[in-house]
Amino acid sequence: MYSIIIFTHVLSAILSIGPFFVLFPVLNRMKLQNSEALDSHLEVFQAAIRIVKHAGHVLVVSGILLMWRGNWPWTTSWVIMTIVVMVGSIVFLARAFKPNIRLYQNEMIDLDTLVLKLRRSVWMYIFLLLIMLWFMVAKPILW
Repeated sequence: MYSIIIFTHVLSAILSIGPFFVLFPVLNRMKLQNSEALDSHLEVFQAAIRIVKHAGHVLVVSGILLMWRGNWPWTTSWVIMTIVVMVGSIVFLARAFKPNIRLYQNEMIDLDTLVLKLRRSVWMYIFLLLIMLWFMVAKPILW
């Protein structure tokens, strides 16, 4: 059972970061498209965010199961730091993408500003996920 949980955890980790790399070509095309094509690119962008969000749910549940079955104490430094970064990434994910897309749709920001903000947010989220991944794989003892 433990190996199935590990597989699920790794697969959900891949699904929680992988779609973001697909978004870079979408962001490049967004600048060059008419409004109809732009709407489809925004839908792809939002679908990728949904995949990441739901994969994150599986990641958290499988991580809790791994902690329970693996007998890791919750007070271990790498566990605490993973949780801290995870909470930060959840808050970041909630504020980084959908509000900016809404601002654009309400014509409060222009397309160039939207693409710039989305690109920056994608890179920041990837960075947060890579930090979290490092904590889970390297399991550093920080204190």
